[in-house]
Amino acid sequence: MNLWFRLIHVVITSLRAARLPLDGEGQLSFRVWPSDLDINLHMTNSRYLALMDLGRVSLIFRCGLWSVVRRDRLAPLVAGTMIRFRRPLRPFQKFTVTSRCLGWDAKWLYFEHKIIGGVDVAAHAIAKIAFLGKGGTVVPAQLALDIGFTGVSPALPAWIADWQSADEAAMGRKVQP
Repeated sequence: MNLWFRLIHVVITSLRAARLPLDGEGQLSFRVWPSDLDINLHMTNSRYLALMDLGRVSLIFRCGLWSVVRRDRLAPLVAGTMIRFRRPLRPFQKFTVTSRCLGWDAKWLYFEHKIIGGVDVAAHAIAKIAFLGKGGTVVPAQLALDIGFTGVSPALPAWIADWQSADEAAMGRKVQP
């Protein structure tokens, strides 16, 4: 995380913002600054992922997960990200980061992020996150219960399983059914 001023701003505004359900969508608004640019004078690809990190931070605070993370001394860790860049963002352009939890399985929470400049999606990503504690990975369904979410995970899109299979195959591991 190399966006310290943006991080501080996100944490403060998230603490003051209305609470979101675990399956709610959060939005953050930003502008492309010169420090966000690459040699082509558009936002560099690594900055998209860093800004999506801020979207997850905001969600973790707004849905109440931060209190569980702090109480249980958990470490949220990104295990994989799939991103698609669609449009460039230019200097000083305003854009929005939308973030939501797509759902979870036995080990991972899946977060969807979109960066929208004007009316166009500039980038779309999915990140799978594990929350690690002293005893290992915390089951996402337990995290949901800890913050008062009594429902089941929203149905994950079928392509999430395809992504998992491709990821396991790329790592040379046998895919679990």
